[in-house]
Amino acid sequence: IAVKVENTFSATEREPVELFLKKDFEYINTGVAIQSGYDAVVMIEDVIDAGEGKVKLIKPARPLQNIRVVGESVSAFEMLFPQGYKIRAIDIGCLIASTSGFVKVTKKPKVGIIPTGGELIEDISELKSGKLMESNTKVFSAMCHELGAEPKRYDIVPDEKELLKNAVLKAAEENDMVLLNAGSSAGTKDYAVSVLSELGTVYCHGLAIKPGKPTILAEVKGKPVIGIPGYPVSAQLVFMHVVKPLIERLLGKKEEKLETAEATLTRRVTSSFKSLEFVRVSLGEVNGKLVMTPLDRGAAAVMSMVKADGLLYIPRLCEGYEAGETLPVSLLKPLGEIKEKLVLIGSYDMIIDLISCEVPLSSAHVGSLGGISALLKGACHIAPIHLLDAESGEYNIPFIKKYFKGKKMALIKGVNRIQGFYCKKGEKVMSLKEVKERKLRFANRQSGAGTRLLTDYLLKNESIDPEDINGYDKEFTTHLSVAAAVAGGEFDTGIGVYSAAKAFGLEFYPLLEESYDFLLSYDTLSDDRVKMFIEYIKSNEFMSLASNAGGYEFTDIGKIEIIE
Repeated sequence: IAVKVENTFSATEREPVELFLKKDFEYINTGVAIQSGYDAVVMIEDVIDAGEGKVKLIKPARPLQNIRVVGESVSAFEMLFPQGYKIRAIDIGCLIASTSGFVKVTKKPKVGIIPTGGELIEDISELKSGKLMESNTKVFSAMCHELGAEPKRYDIVPDEKELLKNAVLKAAEENDMVLLNAGSSAGTKDYAVSVLSELGTVYCHGLAIKPGKPTILAEVKGKPVIGIPGYPVSAQLVFMHVVKPLIERLLGKKEEKLETAEATLTRRVTSSFKSLEFVRVSLGEVNGKLVMTPLDRGAAAVMSMVKADGLLYIPRLCEGYEAGETLPVSLLKPLGEIKEKLVLIGSYDMIIDLISCEVPLSSAHVGSLGGISALLKGACHIAPIHLLDAESGEYNIPFIKKYFKGKKMALIKGVNRIQGFYCKKGEKVMSLKEVKERKLRFANRQSGAGTRLLTDYLLKNESIDPEDINGYDKEFTTHLSVAAAVAGGEFDTGIGVYSAAKAFGLEFYPLLEESYDFLLSYDTLSDDRVKMFIEYIKSNEFMSLASNAGGYEFTDIGKIEIIE
Protein backbone atom coordinates (compact mmCIF):
# COMPACT_ATOMS: atom_id res chain seq x y z
CA ILE A 1 0.00 0.00 0.00
CA ALA A 2 1.10 3.59 -0.67
CA VAL A 3 0.94 5.69 2.50
CA LYS A 4 1.73 9.10 3.93
CA VAL A 5 4.68 8.69 6.28
CA GLU A 6 3.35 11.26 8.78
CA ASN A 7 0.25 9.10 9.37
CA THR A 8 2.37 6.09 10.44
CA PHE A 9 4.81 7.63 12.93
CA SER A 10 2.98 6.42 16.07
CA ALA A 11 2.48 2.79 14.94
CA THR A 12 3.59 0.11 17.45
CA GLU A 13 2.67 -3.49 18.13
CA ARG A 14 0.74 -2.48 21.24
CA GLU A 15 -0.98 0.47 19.56
CA PRO A 16 -1.35 -0.11 15.80
CA VAL A 17 -2.23 2.82 13.54
CA GLU A 18 -5.50 2.51 11.64
CA LEU A 19 -5.56 3.84 8.05
CA PHE A 20 -8.51 4.39 5.72
CA LEU A 21 -8.59 3.54 2.00
CA LYS A 22 -8.56 6.54 -0.38
CA LYS A 23 -7.88 8.85 2.54
CA ASP A 24 -4.70 7.49 4.19
CA PHE A 25 -3.57 4.79 1.74
CA GLU A 26 -3.98 3.23 -1.72
CA TYR A 27 -3.39 -0.31 -2.87
CA ILE A 28 -0.48 -0.41 -5.35
CA ASN A 29 1.42 -3.00 -7.37
CA THR A 30 5.17 -3.26 -7.94
CA GLY A 31 6.34 -1.03 -10.78
CA VAL A 32 3.38 1.37 -10.67
CA ALA A 33 3.98 5.11 -10.33
CA ILE A 34 3.27 6.64 -6.89
CA GLN A 35 0.31 9.02 -6.76
CA SER A 36 0.93 12.58 -5.58
CA GLY A 37 0.70 12.99 -1.81
CA TYR A 38 2.04 9.54 -0.91
CA ASP A 39 5.70 9.20 0.08
CA ALA A 40 6.24 5.58 1.19
CA VAL A 41 5.19 2.03 0.30
CA VAL A 42 4.48 -0.75 2.82
CA MET A 43 4.70 -4.37 1.61
CA ILE A 44 1.32 -6.15 1.86
CA GLU A 45 2.76 -8.84 4.15
CA ASP A 46 3.35 -6.08 6.76
CA VAL A 47 -0.25 -4.85 6.53
CA ILE A 48 -3.11 -6.09 8.78
CA ASP A 49 -6.48 -6.07 7.00
CA ALA A 50 -9.06 -4.56 9.43
CA GLY A 51 -11.97 -4.92 6.98
CA GLU A 52 -14.38 -2.30 5.57
CA GLY A 53 -11.60 -0.43 3.71
CA LYS A 54 -9.38 -0.19 6.77
CA VAL A 55 -5.88 -1.53 7.52
CA LYS A 56 -3.59 -1.44 10.55
CA LEU A 57 0.22 -0.98 10.73
CA ILE A 58 2.29 -2.04 13.75
CA LYS A 59 5.45 -0.12 12.77
CA PRO A 60 6.05 3.23 11.12
CA ALA A 61 7.10 3.72 7.51
CA ARG A 62 10.26 5.62 6.50
CA PRO A 63 10.33 8.39 3.89
CA LEU A 64 10.67 6.90 0.34
CA GLN A 65 10.52 3.38 1.79
CA ASN A 66 10.32 0.84 -1.12
CA ILE A 67 10.19 3.69 -3.65
CA ARG A 68 12.62 4.08 -6.56
CA VAL A 69 13.01 7.72 -7.49
CA VAL A 70 13.46 8.97 -11.04
CA GLY A 71 17.13 8.81 -12.04
CA GLU A 72 18.04 6.15 -9.48
CA SER A 73 18.46 3.56 -12.24
CA VAL A 74 20.15 5.86 -14.74
CA SER A 75 20.18 9.63 -14.74
CA ALA A 76 20.01 12.14 -17.54
CA PHE A 77 23.49 13.40 -18.56
CA GLU A 78 25.17 10.44 -16.85
CA MET A 79 27.89 8.75 -18.95
CA LEU A 80 26.77 5.19 -19.58
CA PHE A 81 30.00 3.85 -21.11
CA PRO A 82 33.31 5.48 -22.04
CA GLN A 83 34.52 5.58 -25.63
CA GLY A 84 35.93 2.23 -26.74
CA TYR A 85 33.83 0.25 -24.25
CA LYS A 86 32.81 -3.22 -25.44
CA ILE A 87 29.06 -3.62 -24.91
CA ARG A 88 28.20 -6.84 -23.07
CA ALA A 89 24.88 -8.66 -22.84
CA ILE A 90 24.17 -7.23 -19.37
CA ASP A 91 24.75 -3.67 -20.67
CA ILE A 92 21.77 -3.87 -23.05
CA GLY A 93 19.33 -3.32 -20.17
CA CYS A 94 21.10 -0.11 -19.18
CA LEU A 95 20.99 1.14 -22.77
CA ILE A 96 17.24 0.53 -22.94
CA ALA A 97 16.58 2.01 -19.49
CA SER A 98 18.38 5.21 -20.54
CA THR A 99 15.65 5.71 -23.22
CA SER A 100 18.27 7.11 -25.60
CA GLY A 101 16.78 5.15 -28.47
CA PHE A 102 20.11 4.56 -30.16
CA VAL A 103 23.82 4.47 -29.42
CA LYS A 104 26.76 5.14 -31.72
CA VAL A 105 29.14 2.19 -31.99
CA THR A 106 32.40 1.58 -33.79
CA LYS A 107 32.01 -0.26 -37.07
CA LYS A 108 33.35 -3.79 -36.95
CA PRO A 109 36.48 -3.90 -39.14
CA LYS A 110 36.11 -6.07 -42.21
CA VAL A 111 39.10 -8.35 -42.60
CA GLY A 112 39.75 -9.94 -46.00
CA ILE A 113 41.59 -13.27 -45.67
CA ILE A 114 43.29 -14.82 -48.70
CA PRO A 115 44.80 -18.33 -48.53
CA THR A 116 47.44 -19.01 -51.20
CA GLY A 117 49.24 -22.10 -52.47
CA GLY A 118 48.67 -24.74 -55.12
CA GLU A 119 49.26 -27.46 -52.53
CA LEU A 120 46.25 -26.43 -50.42
CA ILE A 121 42.84 -28.12 -50.53
CA GLU A 122 39.50 -27.60 -48.75
CA ASP A 123 37.94 -31.05 -49.16
CA ILE A 124 39.44 -33.91 -47.15
CA SER A 125 38.41 -36.36 -49.88
CA GLU A 126 41.03 -34.70 -52.13
CA LEU A 127 43.84 -35.28 -49.64
CA LYS A 128 46.81 -37.12 -51.16
CA SER A 129 50.60 -36.94 -51.29
CA GLY A 130 51.73 -33.37 -51.94
CA LYS A 131 48.46 -31.81 -50.75
CA LEU A 132 47.69 -30.06 -47.46
CA MET A 133 44.41 -29.21 -45.74
CA GLU A 134 44.00 -25.42 -45.59
CA SER A 135 43.48 -24.50 -41.95
CA ASN A 136 45.28 -21.24 -41.17
CA THR A 137 42.72 -18.87 -42.64
CA LYS A 138 39.88 -20.67 -40.86
CA VAL A 139 41.77 -20.11 -37.62
CA PHE A 140 42.18 -16.43 -38.57
CA SER A 141 38.42 -16.17 -39.19
CA ALA A 142 37.65 -17.58 -35.75
CA MET A 143 40.19 -15.23 -34.12
CA CYS A 144 38.61 -12.25 -35.93
CA HIS A 145 35.18 -13.19 -34.58
CA GLU A 146 36.61 -13.41 -31.06
CA LEU A 147 38.04 -9.89 -31.40
CA GLY A 148 34.83 -8.40 -32.80
CA ALA A 149 35.91 -8.09 -36.43
CA GLU A 150 34.05 -9.42 -39.50
CA PRO A 151 36.21 -11.85 -41.49
CA LYS A 152 35.68 -12.48 -45.20
CA ARG A 153 37.57 -15.56 -46.32
CA TYR A 154 38.28 -15.88 -50.04
CA ASP A 155 38.87 -19.01 -52.13
CA ILE A 156 42.37 -20.50 -52.23
CA VAL A 157 44.52 -18.67 -54.79
CA PRO A 158 47.00 -20.87 -56.75
CA ASP A 159 50.66 -19.81 -57.04
CA GLU A 160 50.08 -17.58 -60.05
CA LYS A 161 51.08 -13.94 -59.90
CA GLU A 162 48.18 -12.43 -61.87
CA LEU A 163 45.57 -14.40 -59.92
CA LEU A 164 47.14 -13.25 -56.67
CA LYS A 165 47.16 -9.63 -57.88
CA ASN A 166 43.47 -9.73 -58.70
CA ALA A 167 42.63 -11.35 -55.36
CA VAL A 168 44.54 -8.72 -53.35
CA LEU A 169 42.96 -5.84 -55.27
CA LYS A 170 39.46 -7.25 -54.75
CA ALA A 171 40.06 -7.86 -51.04
CA ALA A 172 41.51 -4.35 -50.54
CA GLU A 173 38.43 -2.80 -52.18
CA GLU A 174 35.97 -4.82 -50.08
CA ASN A 175 37.63 -4.74 -46.65
CA ASP A 176 39.32 -2.53 -44.08
CA MET A 177 42.43 -4.71 -43.95
CA VAL A 178 43.77 -7.78 -45.75
CA LEU A 179 45.58 -10.89 -44.52
CA LEU A 180 47.59 -12.77 -47.13
CA ASN A 181 48.57 -16.20 -45.90
CA ALA A 182 51.71 -17.94 -47.19
CA GLY A 183 53.93 -16.93 -50.11
CA SER A 184 55.90 -14.50 -47.92
CA SER A 185 59.19 -16.42 -47.93
CA ALA A 186 61.83 -16.55 -50.69
CA GLY A 187 60.71 -19.59 -52.68
CA THR A 188 60.36 -19.59 -56.46
CA LYS A 189 56.56 -19.38 -56.17
CA ASP A 190 56.43 -16.89 -53.30
CA TYR A 191 54.94 -13.90 -55.11
CA ALA A 192 53.50 -11.97 -52.16
CA VAL A 193 56.22 -9.31 -51.86
CA SER A 194 56.42 -8.57 -55.60
CA VAL A 195 52.64 -8.38 -55.92
CA LEU A 196 52.28 -6.03 -52.95
CA SER A 197 55.17 -3.88 -54.22
CA GLU A 198 53.41 -3.46 -57.57
CA LEU A 199 50.00 -2.73 -56.05
CA GLY A 200 51.07 -0.48 -53.18
CA THR A 201 53.84 0.00 -50.64
CA VAL A 202 55.81 -2.67 -48.79
CA TYR A 203 57.05 -1.16 -45.54
CA CYS A 204 58.74 -4.22 -44.17
CA HIS A 205 59.56 -7.76 -45.29
CA GLY A 206 60.90 -9.74 -42.38
CA LEU A 207 60.48 -9.16 -38.65
CA ALA A 208 63.04 -10.01 -35.98
CA ILE A 209 60.71 -12.57 -34.42
CA LYS A 210 60.81 -16.36 -34.24
CA PRO A 211 58.69 -18.03 -35.41
CA GLY A 212 57.20 -15.62 -37.95
CA LYS A 213 60.28 -13.99 -39.49
CA PRO A 214 58.99 -13.73 -43.16
CA THR A 215 56.04 -11.49 -42.17
CA ILE A 216 55.22 -8.66 -44.62
CA LEU A 217 53.76 -5.27 -43.62
CA ALA A 218 52.31 -3.41 -46.62
CA GLU A 219 49.58 -1.06 -47.81
CA VAL A 220 47.30 -1.37 -50.85
CA LYS A 221 44.61 1.23 -51.69
CA GLY A 222 45.15 2.82 -48.29
CA LYS A 223 44.40 -0.49 -46.50
CA PRO A 224 46.90 -2.36 -44.32
CA VAL A 225 47.98 -5.72 -45.77
CA ILE A 226 49.81 -8.28 -43.65
CA GLY A 227 51.60 -11.17 -45.33
CA ILE A 228 51.60 -14.02 -42.83
CA PRO A 229 53.90 -17.09 -43.07
CA GLY A 230 52.28 -20.44 -43.83
CA TYR A 231 53.59 -22.59 -41.00
CA PRO A 232 50.69 -22.94 -38.53
CA VAL A 233 52.48 -21.85 -35.34
CA SER A 234 54.12 -18.92 -37.14
CA ALA A 235 50.74 -17.93 -38.56
CA GLN A 236 48.94 -18.00 -35.21
CA LEU A 237 51.67 -16.11 -33.35
CA VAL A 238 51.92 -13.42 -36.05
CA PHE A 239 48.14 -12.96 -35.90
CA MET A 240 48.33 -12.69 -32.11
CA HIS A 241 51.19 -10.15 -32.04
CA VAL A 242 50.71 -8.17 -35.28
CA VAL A 243 47.13 -8.51 -36.53
CA LYS A 244 45.31 -8.46 -33.18
CA PRO A 245 46.68 -5.04 -32.08
CA LEU A 246 45.75 -3.59 -35.48
CA ILE A 247 42.17 -4.87 -35.24
CA GLU A 248 41.92 -3.47 -31.71
CA ARG A 249 43.15 -0.09 -33.01
CA LEU A 250 40.49 -0.11 -35.73
CA LEU A 251 37.90 -0.89 -33.06
CA GLY A 252 39.08 2.11 -31.04
CA LYS A 253 40.23 -0.13 -28.19
CA LYS A 254 43.43 -0.24 -26.22
CA GLU A 255 45.51 -3.30 -26.96
CA GLU A 256 44.51 -6.13 -24.63
CA LYS A 257 47.70 -7.59 -23.24
CA LEU A 258 47.91 -11.18 -22.07
CA GLU A 259 47.85 -11.67 -18.30
CA THR A 260 51.34 -12.38 -16.96
CA ALA A 261 52.70 -14.35 -14.03
CA GLU A 262 56.10 -15.32 -12.64
CA ALA A 263 57.12 -18.93 -13.29
CA THR A 264 60.26 -21.00 -12.77
CA LEU A 265 61.84 -22.62 -15.83
CA THR A 266 62.24 -26.39 -15.46
CA ARG A 267 64.96 -26.83 -18.08
CA ARG A 268 67.41 -24.73 -20.04
CA VAL A 269 66.16 -22.98 -23.16
CA THR A 270 68.46 -21.42 -25.75
CA SER A 271 67.72 -18.80 -28.40
CA SER A 272 69.23 -17.55 -31.65
CA PHE A 273 70.31 -14.12 -30.28
CA LYS A 274 68.98 -12.44 -33.45
CA SER A 275 65.23 -12.42 -32.82
CA LEU A 276 62.52 -12.00 -30.24
CA GLU A 277 61.48 -15.62 -29.74
CA PHE A 278 58.09 -16.91 -28.61
CA VAL A 279 58.53 -20.16 -26.67
CA ARG A 280 55.39 -22.18 -25.96
CA VAL A 281 55.34 -23.56 -22.43
CA SER A 282 53.20 -25.81 -20.28
CA LEU A 283 52.49 -24.46 -16.80
CA GLY A 284 51.46 -25.85 -13.45
CA GLU A 285 51.70 -25.11 -9.75
CA VAL A 286 53.96 -27.45 -7.77
CA ASN A 287 54.57 -26.94 -4.04
CA GLY A 288 53.04 -23.48 -4.23
CA LYS A 289 55.34 -22.41 -7.09
CA LEU A 290 54.37 -21.85 -10.73
CA VAL A 291 56.66 -23.85 -13.02
CA MET A 292 56.98 -23.83 -16.82
CA THR A 293 58.32 -26.41 -19.24
CA PRO A 294 59.17 -25.55 -22.87
CA LEU A 295 57.18 -27.43 -25.51
CA ASP A 296 58.12 -28.37 -29.09
CA ARG A 297 59.47 -25.20 -30.75
CA GLY A 298 58.94 -26.15 -34.41
CA ALA A 299 56.99 -23.65 -36.54
CA ALA A 300 54.79 -26.47 -37.85
CA ALA A 301 54.16 -28.11 -34.45
CA VAL A 302 50.54 -27.02 -34.23
CA MET A 303 49.84 -29.21 -31.19
CA SER A 304 52.34 -27.13 -29.22
CA MET A 305 49.90 -24.21 -29.50
CA VAL A 306 46.97 -26.38 -28.45
CA LYS A 307 48.84 -27.65 -25.39
CA ALA A 308 50.55 -24.37 -24.49
CA ASP A 309 49.45 -22.70 -21.27
CA GLY A 310 51.65 -19.67 -21.86
CA LEU A 311 54.34 -17.93 -23.88
CA LEU A 312 57.86 -17.21 -22.68
CA TYR A 313 59.40 -14.27 -24.54
CA ILE A 314 63.16 -14.43 -25.13
CA PRO A 315 64.28 -10.96 -26.26
CA ARG A 316 66.76 -10.20 -29.02
CA LEU A 317 70.42 -10.25 -27.99
CA CYS A 318 69.62 -12.88 -25.36
CA GLU A 319 70.98 -16.40 -25.78
CA GLY A 320 68.35 -17.97 -23.56
CA TYR A 321 67.67 -18.85 -19.94
CA GLU A 322 68.93 -21.47 -17.51
CA ALA A 323 66.82 -24.00 -15.64
CA GLY A 324 65.73 -22.63 -12.28
CA GLU A 325 65.37 -19.02 -13.42
CA THR A 326 62.12 -17.29 -12.45
CA LEU A 327 60.77 -15.32 -15.40
CA PRO A 328 57.59 -13.54 -16.53
CA VAL A 329 55.32 -15.67 -18.69
CA SER A 330 52.28 -14.52 -20.67
CA LEU A 331 49.24 -16.70 -19.97
CA LEU A 332 47.17 -18.25 -22.75
CA LYS A 333 44.78 -19.84 -20.23
CA PRO A 334 43.29 -18.55 -16.94
CA LEU A 335 45.71 -18.79 -14.02
CA GLY A 336 43.07 -20.43 -11.82
CA GLU A 337 42.59 -23.20 -14.40
CA ILE A 338 46.37 -23.69 -14.67
CA LYS A 339 46.80 -24.02 -10.91
CA GLU A 340 44.18 -26.77 -10.71
CA LYS A 341 46.16 -29.06 -13.02
CA LEU A 342 48.29 -32.02 -12.04
CA VAL A 343 51.74 -31.55 -13.62
CA LEU A 344 53.20 -34.59 -15.41
CA ILE A 345 56.67 -34.37 -16.96
CA GLY A 346 58.43 -37.41 -18.37
CA SER A 347 57.78 -40.24 -20.80
CA TYR A 348 54.86 -40.05 -23.20
CA ASP A 349 52.19 -42.65 -23.76
CA MET A 350 48.76 -42.39 -25.37
CA ILE A 351 47.16 -43.21 -22.02
CA ILE A 352 48.22 -39.74 -20.76
CA ASP A 353 45.82 -38.25 -23.30
CA LEU A 354 43.06 -40.61 -22.13
CA ILE A 355 43.64 -39.66 -18.48
CA SER A 356 43.59 -35.93 -19.30
CA CYS A 357 39.96 -36.26 -20.46
CA GLU A 358 38.91 -36.82 -16.84
CA VAL A 359 41.80 -35.50 -14.72
CA PRO A 360 43.02 -31.92 -15.36
CA LEU A 361 46.63 -32.36 -16.50
CA SER A 362 49.51 -30.25 -17.73
CA SER A 363 52.01 -32.54 -19.43
CA ALA A 364 55.36 -32.23 -21.17
CA HIS A 365 57.08 -35.10 -22.96
CA VAL A 366 60.80 -34.98 -22.22
CA GLY A 367 61.57 -38.69 -21.78
CA SER A 368 61.86 -40.77 -18.61
CA LEU A 369 65.21 -39.31 -17.51
CA GLY A 370 63.90 -35.82 -18.22
CA GLY A 371 60.98 -36.64 -15.93
CA ILE A 372 63.32 -37.77 -13.15
CA SER A 373 65.30 -34.55 -13.56
CA ALA A 374 62.08 -32.49 -13.33
CA LEU A 375 61.00 -34.34 -10.19
CA LEU A 376 64.40 -33.74 -8.58
CA LYS A 377 64.00 -30.02 -9.24
CA GLY A 378 60.46 -29.95 -7.84
CA ALA A 379 59.12 -29.05 -11.28
CA CYS A 380 56.30 -31.62 -11.47
CA HIS A 381 53.98 -33.72 -9.34
CA ILE A 382 54.41 -36.98 -11.26
CA ALA A 383 57.06 -38.32 -13.64
CA PRO A 384 55.85 -41.11 -15.98
CA ILE A 385 58.82 -43.44 -16.50
CA HIS A 386 59.82 -46.74 -18.13
CA LEU A 387 63.52 -47.28 -17.55
CA LEU A 388 65.18 -50.64 -18.15
CA ASP A 389 68.22 -51.33 -15.98
CA ALA A 390 70.80 -53.10 -18.14
CA GLU A 391 72.40 -54.85 -15.16
CA SER A 392 69.35 -56.34 -13.44
CA GLY A 393 66.84 -56.34 -16.29
CA GLU A 394 64.43 -54.65 -13.85
CA TYR A 395 62.30 -51.65 -14.73
CA ASN A 396 62.30 -48.30 -12.88
CA ILE A 397 63.18 -49.29 -9.28
CA PRO A 398 67.01 -49.29 -9.77
CA PHE A 399 66.86 -45.80 -11.28
CA ILE A 400 64.70 -44.48 -8.43
CA LYS A 401 67.17 -45.80 -5.85
CA LYS A 402 70.06 -44.30 -7.81
CA TYR A 403 68.67 -40.78 -8.25
CA PHE A 404 66.61 -40.39 -5.07
CA LYS A 405 68.93 -41.68 -2.35
CA GLY A 406 67.68 -40.77 1.11
CA LYS A 407 64.29 -39.61 -0.22
CA LYS A 408 61.00 -41.32 0.40
CA MET A 409 59.37 -41.88 -3.00
CA ALA A 410 56.22 -43.57 -4.25
CA LEU A 411 55.74 -45.49 -7.49
CA ILE A 412 52.18 -45.80 -8.76
CA LYS A 413 51.88 -48.93 -10.87
CA GLY A 414 50.76 -48.01 -14.36
CA VAL A 415 50.41 -50.35 -17.31
CA ASN A 416 52.45 -53.14 -18.79
CA ARG A 417 52.89 -52.43 -22.49
CA ILE A 418 54.61 -54.06 -25.44
CA GLN A 419 57.57 -52.45 -27.22
CA GLY A 420 58.47 -53.56 -30.71
CA PHE A 421 59.39 -52.64 -34.28
CA TYR A 422 57.08 -50.61 -36.52
CA CYS A 423 56.95 -51.40 -40.25
CA LYS A 424 54.62 -50.62 -43.13
CA LYS A 425 52.13 -53.30 -44.11
CA GLY A 426 53.82 -56.26 -45.76
CA GLU A 427 57.26 -55.40 -44.29
CA LYS A 428 59.07 -57.17 -41.47
CA VAL A 429 61.88 -56.17 -39.07
CA MET A 430 62.93 -58.31 -36.12
CA SER A 431 66.23 -56.79 -34.88
CA LEU A 432 68.55 -53.81 -35.02
CA LYS A 433 71.10 -56.05 -36.70
CA GLU A 434 68.62 -56.36 -39.55
CA VAL A 435 68.19 -52.58 -39.58
CA LYS A 436 71.95 -52.19 -39.98
CA GLU A 437 72.42 -54.88 -42.61
CA ARG A 438 69.49 -53.75 -44.77
CA LYS A 439 70.44 -50.08 -44.28
CA LEU A 440 66.87 -49.31 -43.24
CA ARG A 441 65.94 -45.74 -42.27
CA PHE A 442 65.40 -45.82 -38.51
CA ALA A 443 63.21 -43.31 -36.61
CA ASN A 444 64.83 -42.90 -33.19
CA ARG A 445 63.53 -41.46 -29.92
CA GLN A 446 65.09 -38.46 -28.16
CA SER A 447 67.97 -38.74 -25.73
CA GLY A 448 66.69 -39.52 -22.23
CA ALA A 449 63.56 -41.33 -23.42
CA GLY A 450 63.03 -44.83 -22.03
CA THR A 451 62.66 -46.19 -25.57
CA ARG A 452 66.00 -44.56 -26.50
CA LEU A 453 67.64 -46.31 -23.53
CA LEU A 454 66.10 -49.57 -24.71
CA THR A 455 67.44 -48.96 -28.22
CA ASP A 456 70.94 -48.26 -26.88
CA TYR A 457 70.71 -51.36 -24.68
CA LEU A 458 69.86 -53.50 -27.72
CA LEU A 459 72.65 -51.94 -29.79
CA LYS A 460 75.14 -52.71 -27.06
CA ASN A 461 73.92 -56.31 -26.73
CA GLU A 462 74.24 -56.79 -30.48
CA SER A 463 77.63 -54.99 -30.62
CA ILE A 464 76.35 -52.44 -33.15
CA ASP A 465 77.85 -48.96 -33.45
CA PRO A 466 75.04 -46.32 -33.38
CA GLU A 467 76.69 -44.65 -36.38
CA ASP A 468 75.87 -47.76 -38.42
CA ILE A 469 72.16 -47.12 -37.92
CA ASN A 470 70.73 -44.90 -40.66
CA GLY A 471 68.69 -42.23 -38.86
CA TYR A 472 70.02 -42.80 -35.34
CA ASP A 473 70.54 -39.04 -34.88
CA LYS A 474 67.02 -38.10 -36.05
CA GLU A 475 64.98 -37.81 -32.85
CA PHE A 476 61.22 -37.98 -32.26
CA THR A 477 59.54 -37.06 -28.98
CA THR A 478 56.60 -39.51 -28.92
CA HIS A 479 55.67 -43.03 -30.05
CA LEU A 480 52.98 -41.49 -32.24
CA SER A 481 55.50 -39.29 -34.06
CA VAL A 482 57.71 -42.34 -34.75
CA ALA A 483 54.71 -44.28 -36.04
CA ALA A 484 53.65 -41.33 -38.20
CA ALA A 485 57.14 -41.11 -39.72
CA VAL A 486 57.05 -44.81 -40.65
CA ALA A 487 53.47 -44.63 -41.93
CA GLY A 488 54.37 -41.61 -44.04
CA GLY A 489 57.23 -43.44 -45.72
CA GLU A 490 60.01 -41.12 -44.56
CA PHE A 491 61.40 -43.96 -42.40
CA ASP A 492 61.33 -47.73 -42.77
CA THR A 493 61.12 -48.67 -39.11
CA GLY A 494 61.32 -47.52 -35.52
CA ILE A 495 60.79 -48.86 -32.00
CA GLY A 496 57.70 -47.99 -29.98
CA VAL A 497 54.59 -49.28 -28.25
CA TYR A 498 51.89 -51.36 -29.89
CA SER A 499 49.08 -48.81 -29.40
CA ALA A 500 50.77 -46.30 -31.73
CA ALA A 501 51.35 -49.00 -34.37
CA LYS A 502 47.68 -49.96 -34.18
CA ALA A 503 46.60 -46.33 -34.49
CA PHE A 504 48.54 -45.96 -37.78
CA GLY A 505 47.75 -49.42 -39.15
CA LEU A 506 51.40 -50.56 -39.09
CA GLU A 507 52.92 -54.00 -38.82
CA PHE A 508 54.27 -54.62 -35.31
CA TYR A 509 56.94 -57.12 -34.24
CA PRO A 510 57.23 -57.40 -30.43
CA LEU A 511 60.51 -57.06 -28.57
CA LEU A 512 59.51 -57.17 -24.89
CA GLU A 513 56.92 -56.19 -22.29
CA GLU A 514 57.82 -53.25 -20.07
CA SER A 515 56.46 -51.35 -17.06
CA TYR A 516 55.17 -47.83 -17.65
CA ASP A 517 54.72 -46.37 -14.15
CA PHE A 518 54.25 -43.04 -12.35
CA LEU A 519 56.90 -41.75 -9.94
CA LEU A 520 56.25 -39.10 -7.30
CA SER A 521 57.37 -37.93 -3.89
CA TYR A 522 55.73 -39.83 -1.03
CA ASP A 523 54.33 -36.55 0.39
CA THR A 524 52.53 -35.82 -2.89
CA LEU A 525 50.27 -38.84 -2.38
CA SER A 526 48.09 -36.70 -0.09
CA ASP A 527 47.33 -34.23 -2.92
CA ASP A 528 43.65 -34.49 -3.90
CA ARG A 529 44.61 -34.27 -7.59
CA VAL A 530 46.87 -37.30 -7.20
CA LYS A 531 44.07 -39.20 -5.45
CA MET A 532 41.77 -38.38 -8.38
CA PHE A 533 44.48 -39.58 -10.79
CA ILE A 534 44.88 -42.93 -8.99
CA GLU A 535 41.14 -43.44 -8.69
CA TYR A 536 40.64 -42.86 -12.41
CA ILE A 537 43.40 -45.17 -13.69
CA LYS A 538 41.91 -47.94 -11.52
CA SER A 539 38.44 -47.41 -13.02
CA ASN A 540 36.79 -49.75 -15.51
CA GLU A 541 36.15 -46.75 -17.75
CA PHE A 542 39.87 -45.99 -18.14
CA MET A 543 40.88 -49.62 -18.60
CA SER A 544 38.22 -50.06 -21.25
CA LEU A 545 39.48 -47.02 -23.18
CA ALA A 546 43.11 -48.13 -22.92
CA SER A 547 42.19 -51.68 -23.99
CA ASN A 548 40.64 -50.28 -27.15
CA ALA A 549 43.94 -48.54 -27.93
CA GLY A 550 45.64 -51.95 -27.71
CA GLY A 551 48.79 -53.44 -26.23
CA TYR A 552 48.17 -52.72 -22.54
CA GLU A 553 47.88 -55.01 -19.52
CA PHE A 554 46.56 -53.76 -16.17
CA THR A 555 47.82 -56.10 -13.44
CA ASP A 556 48.13 -54.14 -10.18
CA ILE A 557 47.36 -50.81 -11.86
CA GLY A 558 47.09 -48.04 -9.25
CA LYS A 559 49.03 -50.09 -6.67
CA ILE A 560 51.47 -47.91 -4.70
CA GLU A 561 55.00 -49.06 -3.88
CA ILE A 562 56.98 -47.05 -1.33
CA ILE A 563 60.73 -46.74 -2.04
CA GLU A 564 63.18 -45.38 0.57
